[in-house]
Amino acid sequence: MSTVYLETSIIGYLTSRPSRDLVTAANQHLTQEWWHQHRKRHDLFVSEAVVAECGEGDPAAAQERLEVIADIPLLNLDERAEDLANALVKQVPLPERAVVDALHIAVATVNGIDYLLTWNCAHLANAALQHRIGVVCRSAGFEPPTICTPQQLMEI
Repeated sequence: MSTVYLETSIIGYLTSRPSRDLVTAANQHLTQEWWHQHRKRHDLFVSEAVVAECGEGDPAAAQERLEVIADIPLLNLDERAEDLANALVKQVPLPERAVVDALHIAVATVNGIDYLLTWNCAHLANAALQHRIGVVCRSAGFEPPTICTPQQLMEI
């Protein structure tokens, strides 16, 4: 079975009210479809960063997000992950506001996760950044996960 790190946007799309924006609504639908029909094909993981982000915002919505991930194994954010995240911010480069995005990549990478599932296409599932992310991870001695959306993972 392959391993999947769930980035916070997946949990957000899974639990949020249907959007009026057509693209967002379609992504929410694809997330629901992946969750209900495809997730059992994978071993799922989250990190302390995901838990922290899921706990932010509206208390009722935060509680719902935290309930969804309550039984998913937690990957630790250790020194190796922090070092790799810093390298990603500096060498990809990622903007300083994307430090948590770098942490998601780093935690998944140092734990040997196969896929990082996300709807964050600005800093994570971004084809223009994939090569550089891979170079930075490999230069640190790690193989990066495949960073993709639920739609892409359903087609694998």
